[in-house]
Amino acid sequence: MAYKIVFIDIDGTLVNEEKKIPQDAKEAITELKKQNIPIVLATGRAPYFFSDILTELGLSSYISFNGSYVMHEEEEVYKKPIPVETLEVLEQIALKNNHPLVFQGSKECCANHKEHAHIIESFQSLKLNAPTYRKDFWKEADIYQCLLFCEEKEEKLYEESFSNIHFVRWHPLSMDVIPKGGSKAAGIEQILTILNIDPNEAVAFGDGLNDKEMLSFVGMGVAMGNAHEDVKPFAKFVTKHVNEGGLSYGLKKIGLI
Repeated sequence: MAYKIVFIDIDGTLVNEEKKIPQDAKEAITELKKQNIPIVLATGRAPYFFSDILTELGLSSYISFNGSYVMHEEEEVYKKPIPVETLEVLEQIALKNNHPLVFQGSKECCANHKEHAHIIESFQSLKLNAPTYRKDFWKEADIYQCLLFCEEKEEKLYEESFSNIHFVRWHPLSMDVIPKGGSKAAGIEQILTILNIDPNEAVAFGDGLNDKEMLSFVGMGVAMGNAHEDVKPFAKFVTKHVNEGGLSYGLKKIGLI
């Protein structure tokens, strides 16, 4: 199979635990670009939390918020915000249970709690500063994803209360909240339609629980060696750890570089 496009997750796939892009990964992306193979980042992050990576690698297409906001060559091609009515109910339940929220728009994100320890800890794990406090931000902008801060044992409080949003854990203290039916795979489908590329001709690399759908959707889903064990069965191939040249090794094994 002649693969025509590559989708790459960021955390744990493109960048390591220090949130740095390994040199071998940079070289692999340079090689793909020389062959004019489109490269699209596919992440749960907000766009403003990886703009430096786009600049460093010279990329302009991405799937953000786990598929809820998609850009192709700096043009907005798809967006699916969470309904305001849903956000209102979500916040009511979260406040009742003392669980803070971070609301993420396309340009900025804000928390509904000042300096909460769980927010600070999870953002530090991404080497990012915690967002500013603005209680009513969700009323002022389209919200494409929320970060809900609760422990795994408390998830059922939310999963049983909503039918139009989906919860995906990304940190021991936090879950992504995205529109129902939203996923990186849904974002990939938007890009493939624009480029007239069949899913079987696409490659995706990922490591987290939010990568299951995209790895199974494309023709060649590649899980990192450091991927969550529940993710690996969704891939056709498991490459090396991100610290061991996993991205470049995987691209070489499937014949793209």
